[in-house]
Amino acid sequence: GSGASGLSFSLNLDKDYSVNIITKKEISESNTKYAQGGIAVVQKKEDDFKYHIQDTLEAGDGLCNEKVVRMVVENGPKRIRNLIDWGVEFSLWDKDKKQFNLGKEGGHSKRRIVHYADFTGEEIENKLINQVKKHKNIKIFENYIAVNLIIKNKRCWGAYVLDKKKGIVKTFLAKHTVLATGGVGKVYIYTSNPDTATGDGIAIAYRA
Repeated sequence: GSGASGLSFSLNLDKDYSVNIITKKEISESNTKYAQGGIAVVQKKEDDFKYHIQDTLEAGDGLCNEKVVRMVVENGPKRIRNLIDWGVEFSLWDKDKKQFNLGKEGGHSKRRIVHYADFTGEEIENKLINQVKKHKNIKIFENYIAVNLIIKNKRCWGAYVLDKKKGIVKTFLAKHTVLATGGVGKVYIYTSNPDTATGDGIAIAYRA
């Protein structure tokens, strides 16, 4: 996958690793690119992790795993700093250009939406792609579709991947295989998700 998850994971790996990013279309085509709203993250003094966690659990109506919610919320500020270090820009208040222009959306009791105008996802995607292309240890395989994981003796050894242009399945061996394939929006008749959001990773993991 070549959205924010797959690209940021690749960038966080040690440069001694040889990394292959497999993506079913162009590298920029992902759910991340079309995410306009922004990222909910605690930033102001009047906000607090406990408020963000409480808001998330209430909005989730009992469906959220509290440990996961706590982990995501408490690590939010660090992840924003990572994005800024990679060149991602966010909208700032006009008066001083030092504080984020925080938005407030449904389910949130405080202003905590960090955004880049209405093109947050596109800004993040483009800057992460720029960073990935600077790393010689990362190779990008566009128009490749993961078919299945290679499982032997209860271990994953890589994946079988379809080269769309040549119409052949290739074997990618790896010590570590990460599924970062996005959502399942395109499974439904009506959706704003791109054509790539077909839940491949979930199906592959289920079969494994």
